[in-house]
Amino acid sequence: MERHTVPTTVLWDIDGTLVLNSATPGNLYHLALERAVGRDLPHLVGHQHGRTDAGILADHVRAHELDLSDDLLPRISRHLRDLTDERYRAGDRRTPAPGARELVARFATLGWRNGLLTGNSAHRARVKLRGAGFDVDAFDWEHSYFGDEQVERSGVTALAAAALAGTRAVIVGDTPRDGEAADSVGIPFVAVATGAYDVAALRATSAVAVAADCVRDAGVVEDAIAGLPPLPAA
Repeated sequence: MERHTVPTTVLWDIDGTLVLNSATPGNLYHLALERAVGRDLPHLVGHQHGRTDAGILADHVRAHELDLSDDLLPRISRHLRDLTDERYRAGDRRTPAPGARELVARFATLGWRNGLLTGNSAHRARVKLRGAGFDVDAFDWEHSYFGDEQVERSGVTALAAAALAGTRAVIVGDTPRDGEAADSVGIPFVAVATGAYDVAALRATSAVAVAADCVRDAGVVEDAIAGLPPLPAA
């Protein structure tokens, strides 16, 4: 049952939370870098779950000792967008995490906003969600926050905290990085073990609740959010 009358915004992560992780994580970032520089490169950077697009691209550039001072990062980002669209047109689709679509719909019936807080760009978020069968209009894009221009995830959560001060907000994610970024600005964190980390690993975070998935533990997630106080006013 609702315990506060202020607006509630549920900020969903995408990869590993709303949709299951790709079988080849990080591959598109490397391909985008190769397109930007116009030659084949060794794949030097392993994928780090919970990083932003901007942070992962910066890691690739630094690993190859390329010059960050020119327009390289914007060019790589454009190629990343193009590759995302090409994969989608070729039939590459993501799988929704168990119960995620249903829980998004449930929260809407409660009058809660379903927003996004993701390391992806808004464009890549739309493509992934649409490919996984989500109604992209089910999400409040005015209350969503993206990582295509923020190297650190804490930069994304800082934008959310400033915009949502005085209301109730929560970040739902699948990695300890989600929790650390939430902690850095005082937004509560709910963890779901549908990504790269299991329940035991996520219980070691500051999460106010940890769900095995959004089917078995849908009620746990809902009750945890319903009991949260509003964020401090600005």
